[in-house]
Amino acid sequence: MKSLFLYVFLAATSFEVRDFQVTELSQGASSGKNREYTGTPYLDSVAALSIQKIPGKLKCAFYDRGGEGAAYHDSDGRNNGSGGLNKGPGYLNGFRMDEGVDISYTKFHDSIDNSVYNKVQPSVNQLYLGWTEPGEWTRYTVEVTESAEFRIGAMYTSNRGGTIRLVVDNTDSTGLIDIPTTFNAQDPIAWRQWHHWNYVESLAVIRLKRGRRVITLEIASRGNFNFDYFEFQINR
Repeated sequence: MKSLFLYVFLAATSFEVRDFQVTELSQGASSGKNREYTGTPYLDSVAALSIQKIPGKLKCAFYDRGGEGAAYHDSDGRNNGSGGLNKGPGYLNGFRMDEGVDISYTKFHDSIDNSVYNKVQPSVNQLYLGWTEPGEWTRYTVEVTESAEFRIGAMYTSNRGGTIRLVVDNTDSTGLIDIPTTFNAQDPIAWRQWHHWNYVESLAVIRLKRGRRVITLEIASRGNFNFDYFEFQINR
């Protein structure tokens, strides 16, 4: 009976984790077909960005290349920031505008992202992930330079609070992480509730092994976050 239970459990497993490679097994164990992760790191000559490294900052706008269903999942196929809210020529206005993930950047005119209601002031012209909704996710191929336990910090806005999780090589490595709201009732401008920036140094702790890893940021509940970056610092 124990042997039968073990067989059923293994047959139903939907993924496996291997060092340096994420392999997702197709639904239905009888097919016997493996689907390897096809995403690749986003490299950017303008931002002088190579593969993102940990310890360090994981910049959320620079999710992997690979498209819908592989490198990301978005609730609609339109980039609501680049080419939507942000029109016109230029690197920032057109950043990844043909992909479904919603990207915008911080603006200091009209006190949009530099208002007195910020808890922490962001950098100007900083690309960020926005318009987030529950069920959406983005993936990041990173290089972890040493095995360690890391504190996770974040530069973000959160109109109404909510939760996220970080999945490493297909394994939920944090559980649900609470994102504190940055709502401020004293701000008389309603739309600016999406632009109250804050930095939290330690949202959660995660253990990572040295090597190349794929980190998935999942929006779990409530959404409406803007994420500039997550910072991974060794927990000493």
